[in-house]
Amino acid sequence: MLPNFCNWLSNTPLSVKIQTILWIIPAVQTVHILCVAIIMSTMAMLDFRLIGLAGTRQPVSGAVRRWVPWVWGTLPVMLLTGCILIIGEPTRELMNPYFRTKMAMLAIVVVITAFIQLRNRREAYWESRALAAKFAGAFSLLLWVSILTAGRWIAYY
Repeated sequence: MLPNFCNWLSNTPLSVKIQTILWIIPAVQTVHILCVAIIMSTMAMLDFRLIGLAGTRQPVSGAVRRWVPWVWGTLPVMLLTGCILIIGEPTRELMNPYFRTKMAMLAIVVVITAFIQLRNRREAYWESRALAAKFAGAFSLLLWVSILTAGRWIAYY
């Protein structure tokens, strides 16, 4: 069923247009990669603060308020560019196990990020739960690095 959908999608006028205008894929990939860089650097700073390895002069609650909005502001752009890339090369993306793994991990880490932000609404929540903060930060960081790695491997599968 998925191969049939990919075949159909790759023959739609929008997909054909994306495939035939040579600058679209590289331009969209560039924006997508810049979004990845913003999110990775933002989440690395937050995760290192949660773990207690950096930024310890600032309370965790301040770090969450400072960095998480960057994630929510960047994710829609990354979603849009990702959709354009999928429409332009549906078989390369949707049939790729690294892509599916990346999407599953992304769904999990978005939930973790929302959880971190929601719990932060309680005064000094993360400061009073150092072990939970370390776990959340380490797990989030591991997932973001894994997402980055899986995304890179899409090109080689």
